[in-house]
Amino acid sequence: MRAVVASEDTFQGEPPMSRQPPDPRDVVAGLLGDERLLNACAERDMGVVFRLLNARGVSTRRVAAAVDITQGRLYDYMNGKSRVEKLALFEHIADAFHIPGHLLGLARRSWEPPAAEPVKHEPELPPDGDDLAAMDAFRSADRQTGGGRLYGAVVRHLADRVAPRLVDTGSGAHVFAVAAALTEMAGWMAHDSGQDDLAARHFSRALPLARTSGDLPLAANVAASNSHLALQTGDTAGAARWAQTGLDLAGRGPRIPALTARLQAMQARALAVGAQRTPAVRALEAAQDGLDASADDAHPWLSPFDTAALESESALILRDLEQHDQALTRAEQAVTLRESGRTRSLALSRIVLVDIHVRRGDLDAAVSVGHELLSTSPTLGSIRVVHQLDDLRRLLERHKDYRPLREYLVRFDDARRARMLLLADIITPRGGTPT
Repeated sequence: MRAVVASEDTFQGEPPMSRQPPDPRDVVAGLLGDERLLNACAERDMGVVFRLLNARGVSTRRVAAAVDITQGRLYDYMNGKSRVEKLALFEHIADAFHIPGHLLGLARRSWEPPAAEPVKHEPELPPDGDDLAAMDAFRSADRQTGGGRLYGAVVRHLADRVAPRLVDTGSGAHVFAVAAALTEMAGWMAHDSGQDDLAARHFSRALPLARTSGDLPLAANVAASNSHLALQTGDTAGAARWAQTGLDLAGRGPRIPALTARLQAMQARALAVGAQRTPAVRALEAAQDGLDASADDAHPWLSPFDTAALESESALILRDLEQHDQALTRAEQAVTLRESGRTRSLALSRIVLVDIHVRRGDLDAAVSVGHELLSTSPTLGSIRVVHQLDDLRRLLERHKDYRPLREYLVRFDDARRARMLLLADIITPRGGTPT
């Protein structure tokens, strides 16, 4: 939660004349290992950066003058009343306080020392084959069994096999990309386990790692994950902001149409939830056009965003825009494309399809698809699926006067009890950590 400053009086003014005021660049240099600064830069929350400077003796007058804004505007940023949005101001802040460009998703600044030339007999290594194999193994298992039972394995792999290499001076920048990708995956598995606070912490750590690696597409991909999580937790404005941050990062890296399409789809979802119909439709159309474009080489650390994924997102967007006929077509296509595998995605797609049938008033179709839904891998280790089933149950309850649906609810409840028994090993009290 962002700390909100109650009054301008709480900010430090000019220091006493007997004390030499600190140089803000020296203050920032001393904070480059501080997680608060790194997280603030990753989230592009300049209000936190300004507060950190002020708390260490840099006056608000000096901060405002350094970045050429009024003190009133500075107080708005520091109080969380507004946020820095313009690229030019981010660049000005980075240059004024010597914040390395990559921390803010910017190009290397002119004052930064050039990257060291690699030693000729020790060239930079590509991603390790073992790292890629581990990533692929975790990703494949996650699609079939859910993240609940895999979270601990990923965290142990990070701790045992990746973290020691981050402090090894012989490791290249690719190790930070490995750490970022697996940390992001741990975040998704935590989210799948119903631990959204834990997922947020993983995502907040993954973004600085991705930026440190210099891998802008990977950083953009983490921003998309943050956008998804913000939307799931009800922070629509945050979801839109994260999607835009991801698009900015993706625009400065190599062209990967599927990544851009994913970010545009997340942007469309946030806009649709916010009832911004026209911009939501435009963002969705852009995502479709982008995914249809020819793609560059696949990126080793990005989870694929394919036609089935876009159909699933499109169904949700169109549902939220109350375009139920179009949403139905997309939801049916998503189910068809997922029937050959990816168990969790198939379960989630069928939940959405039942939901849309109910909203269209076609209760017979909802019951028919609902029976198929209950047969979709009852042992799937995904608390996220359980939560979505619970939401669906509440929607169905409104129509229990219809006898076929009322009879279906009996089977639904029986299946849910059986599912919960099988998931007892990964369900924890709120705030706990899955085993």
